[in-house]
Amino acid sequence: MKNKFFTRNICLRHNLQVHQEWGIKMGEIDYSRPEYYLNRELSWLAFNSRILGEARDKSIPLFERLKFLSITASNLDEFFMVRVASLKDLVNAGITKPDISGLTPLQQLDRVNAATHEFVGMQYSAYNKSLLPLLSQNGLMVVEYHEELTDKDCAFVDRYFQDYVYPVLTPMAVDSSRPFPLIRNKSLNLGALVSRKTKGSARKLLFHKKAAQGRELEFATVQVPSGIPRIVELPSAEDGTKRVMLLEQVIERNMDKLFLNYDIECVFPFRIMRNADFSLAEEDTEDLLKEMEKQLKKRQWGQAIRLEVEDGIDKRLLDIIKKELMIDERDIYNIPGPLDLTFLMKMYALPGFDALKTEQYVPQQVPELPSGVDIFEQIKKHDILLHHPYQTFTPVVDFIKQASRDPNVLAIKQTLYRVSGNSPIIAALAQAAENGKQVSVLVELKARFDEENNIVWAKMLEKAGCHVIYGLVGLKTHCKITLVVRREEEGIRRYVHLGTGNYNDATAKLYTDLGLLTCDEAIGEDATAVFNMLSGYSEPLGWNHLALAPLWLKEKFLYLINREKENAENKRPARIVAKMNSLCDPDIIKAFYEAAAAGVRIELIIRGICCLKTGVEGTNGNIEVRSIVGNFLEHARIFYFENGGSSELYMGSADMMPRNLERRVEILFPILNPELKEKVWHVLEVQLRDNLKAQFLRADGTYAKTDKELVTKENACCAQEEFCREYRAEATMLEKEQRQARVFKPEYKQE
Repeated sequence: MKNKFFTRNICLRHNLQVHQEWGIKMGEIDYSRPEYYLNRELSWLAFNSRILGEARDKSIPLFERLKFLSITASNLDEFFMVRVASLKDLVNAGITKPDISGLTPLQQLDRVNAATHEFVGMQYSAYNKSLLPLLSQNGLMVVEYHEELTDKDCAFVDRYFQDYVYPVLTPMAVDSSRPFPLIRNKSLNLGALVSRKTKGSARKLLFHKKAAQGRELEFATVQVPSGIPRIVELPSAEDGTKRVMLLEQVIERNMDKLFLNYDIECVFPFRIMRNADFSLAEEDTEDLLKEMEKQLKKRQWGQAIRLEVEDGIDKRLLDIIKKELMIDERDIYNIPGPLDLTFLMKMYALPGFDALKTEQYVPQQVPELPSGVDIFEQIKKHDILLHHPYQTFTPVVDFIKQASRDPNVLAIKQTLYRVSGNSPIIAALAQAAENGKQVSVLVELKARFDEENNIVWAKMLEKAGCHVIYGLVGLKTHCKITLVVRREEEGIRRYVHLGTGNYNDATAKLYTDLGLLTCDEAIGEDATAVFNMLSGYSEPLGWNHLALAPLWLKEKFLYLINREKENAENKRPARIVAKMNSLCDPDIIKAFYEAAAAGVRIELIIRGICCLKTGVEGTNGNIEVRSIVGNFLEHARIFYFENGGSSELYMGSADMMPRNLERRVEILFPILNPELKEKVWHVLEVQLRDNLKAQFLRADGTYAKTDKELVTKENACCAQEEFCREYRAEATMLEKEQRQARVFKPEYKQE
């Protein structure tokens, strides 16, 4: 099912009106000028560089550094498949309109390419010069060259190839009858130059890179199978050192067994990145699910936009690959090491190296929601704040599970953007439908790189009897909201969960997010209105507490920022503290500049993209931007406005980006309970004190950590570690109180 209530034109017209209403010029300073903005793509690359900084930080446990390096590689892949691909599409279409920083698509592409080549160099410098030697020193040797193998190793590797790898491989030669094969997106491949054996010719040495004179060379390739572990464990050394080898090297060593009628002239790995971005003509699509399935199949064969090859590749082999893939020279990356460093995440999981990892944090129990408690009774007592991953995600799952079994629950409504591969929430929703509840679920099919997963879940929920909505035309539904309608003695009561993160029990252990469980009547009315909008055509006349994108949220943000500006002008307390993942909406940034110029103190905690600059003329140093990259992924969105001394605090699903505010369904919700407001403010306050992991945006667009000389034993603060300590201490105290509360009742014998 699809809903055409929202249309992009309506959204853009509405937001244009909002921009005009709140656009304010500060004297002669025009804060719309390009020099006051950073480029989005370069800002993202700076964020990935901050993650790389963690991989290079010698104070971090070795295996955690491997993990961070793996994350930089995974991030870069997605960046190319979406953002770089989009820039290439604009350049190919002849678009020359500059972005907010004044750069045309071609200029952006040039700068991104230069910055990425430099970044990749730093990645492999960290891998080759720092991490590999340290791994060897700590009992894990990565065998890089075949010459390092002993006779015993060679026998093991060849047997492993014959038993486990060879049956899976599909070698492909290219000649007049066999065209160049389609190389799948992100797949790792081995390319070779081969020559046909002549009768009586001696077998050429494997890996010999000079072609035999007088023979015609042909191209051949084999895809490294993704279904076999890329890390192959070799027999341990006599001193106990664990030794590993990469799967592509095992195949490379045995390449001659795949092309029996050929002599192998040279073999080199290569990997391509394709354009994975696609757009749907949703207004003309009768079945969104089927159209999405069709488009996903095309993703593997999009335009090649990046080619990674092993440094030192034979030029003749490279020329063939480059020609067949029609790729530009500047899009070729010569890699001085193994291609695709995401394999380091698998290396991180190798057993036996716990001493080289950060101690795994166990999410703590929520005090108000111990195991087995009636969640609805607890929520009726007061609102409950959840802080993941410091607190367990289990209450959110239990909220749905209890609702699915409770005979008094009449309906469950929920939005799903990204869920885990074996989601207990999906199972609970299906069970609820089978139990006769009215279950309505909006499954966002357009959640990038989770589309296939969400299609599977949508079909499963439909089969279970749920009413499934496949997203909205022209928009992504990114808000995180669940509504449970329950029949009670006093009448119908609505229970609501609102969150800053996805309903994903797996990522909830890695991402920092906040959630609210409430049965506040006004919020319940708003939640009902949200789902009526998503499933039908019912636009409410007004809202009690919630603000929604794409029609109202941007207006709300601009109003709140402008109110702080007016307070500052009238000498009333004025301060903004905002935590988000990204900031690149030009109207919001302009409003921040104007508020700062009026005297508002603005402190921004932005993990990733930030197009706002610090030190801009007229802002008087009133804007500070910090980014925190740590063991957990900072993901919560929190917005504090001092409001003349009567502070307001909001949380939500949206970043301050045009896509979130103008092209997505998002929800901003207030924290009304004074006790919970103190808890959420504490989250901001601790992150503002972070001087170990926080990096500060400087006027030149670079980031830097606090000078070590300014960090003392007394003031040192790592926000994530502090939260871990606090929640552990809270859990210990709770356990102690529970023990003390148990009353021992001795049994007396009857006299």
